[in-house]
Amino acid sequence: MDMSLSALSIGASSMNTDSTVGLAMVKKSLEAIEQNGDSLTRMMEASVTPYLGQNIDYTV
Repeated sequence: MDMSLSALSIGASSMNTDSTVGLAMVKKSLEAIEQNGDSLTRMMEASVTPYLGQNIDYTV
């Protein structure tokens, strides 16, 4: 098995690109999970006190 330097270079470059793409996909997934968690937290807070902030008591 005789591999040339150019073939090794191309293989290493391909692996680097694959790693970069994989890391970018994981980062996007984590961002989506964080957004979903924030939305879920807001929904749970709203369900505990559903009328909070909808009425104002005032006297004249």
